[in-house]
Amino acid sequence: MYNNLLVLHSIIRWLVVLSLLLSIGIALRGYLTNRAFSPTDNKIRHWTATIGHIQLILGILLYIKSPIAQYLYTDSSDAVANWQIFFFSVIHSLLMLIAIVVLTLGSAFAKRKASDKLKYKTMFIWYTIAFLIIFIAIPWPFSPLAERPIIRGFYNEII
Repeated sequence: MYNNLLVLHSIIRWLVVLSLLLSIGIALRGYLTNRAFSPTDNKIRHWTATIGHIQLILGILLYIKSPIAQYLYTDSSDAVANWQIFFFSVIHSLLMLIAIVVLTLGSAFAKRKASDKLKYKTMFIWYTIAFLIIFIAIPWPFSPLAERPIIRGFYNEII
């Protein structure tokens, strides 16, 4: 089950990244061109936050089942000394939780703005902040914090 969740979490990461980039692009274009905030824009705003929430739930399930997190709680002094274990059990988890809170707040604030321009501006600012936090916290193959494959398959190592 753990490996299946890990693969699903890796795949959904791309939906989160792509939906955030789409939302940020729509928000920037709408703000700069004074477009009306359409029902489609509102659906994209909503679905971006929803995809983020789905990813958060998968992440929480992974954290509960993770041998990395379990190791942190059984041997915390050694786990903190190991950068990869510390990254996944503390840094990645905390940053992703913060990013989803920022994403959720941005979605809620944008929905409640009176003018279309303010909706786009709010969405652009909050979603960009969430995207930057997520981008830092993802264990990209080129990341100095922790490395994982671009897409995790069933054949990859668990840790």
